[in-house]
Amino acid sequence: MNATVASHDRPATETGEKDPPKHVAIVMDGNGRWAARRGLPRSAGHRQGVEAARRAVEAARDLQLTYLTLYSFSTENWRRPAGEVRDLMGLLKQFIIDDLPRLKQEGVKVKVIGDRDNLDSELKALVRRAESETKNNDKFILQIAFNYGGRDELVRAARAIALDVKAGRQESKAINEGSLSDYLDTNGVPDPDLVIRTSGEKRISNFLLWQAAYAEFVFLDVLWPDFTAETFAAAIDEYCGRDRRYGGVNVAPG
Repeated sequence: MNATVASHDRPATETGEKDPPKHVAIVMDGNGRWAARRGLPRSAGHRQGVEAARRAVEAARDLQLTYLTLYSFSTENWRRPAGEVRDLMGLLKQFIIDDLPRLKQEGVKVKVIGDRDNLDSELKALVRRAESETKNNDKFILQIAFNYGGRDELVRAARAIALDVKAGRQESKAINEGSLSDYLDTNGVPDPDLVIRTSGEKRISNFLLWQAAYAEFVFLDVLWPDFTAETFAAAIDEYCGRDRRYGGVNVAPG
């Protein structure tokens, strides 16, 4: 398959071409290195990273995806210098302010996942506004993982389950994979089919630990600010060329 958007308009066929994924999650990595290679401050790399995120959202819709999850700020990112953390917080605020009208008009539903307790009041209000004003949209779902960590998410889910069991709202013996998923930040959104990580690093970095159990992974050498629609399409092509068995065995026809 060629790395073109048009190649994903066709359903699976007997030739082996497969349907594109419905849900792609991306670890957007490499902003700092992109800036360093150009002698620029890290903040410049983060600003260019926002532009890459905008391209990814547009490309995801062109590629006929239904869900896109972007990992924009992890629970571990608080360890970065205070000035850089402020810049990252400011970029999410500006993204919501600048892009919300367009996202609303284009039928995009915005969902922000992660722990909001440490966010300032202005950012909390903007997140609530983005989710409220797009809650009825259903053409495309954009999840932004902000102050998110997979382990933190599981801990918060475990606490919520424990409280419900103690209050009699839940029976411990009734807890299974499906009911546990209902307590996660991603409740209502299917697990990702494909996880992409840029910058050449090959690790999951505490991202969607539960949800990515059977996802395919594509690791790209490109730094996130250089991520384009063509890069996205090439990753989709690689996914479509794989044989997903979910622990089983595919039997050849005939």
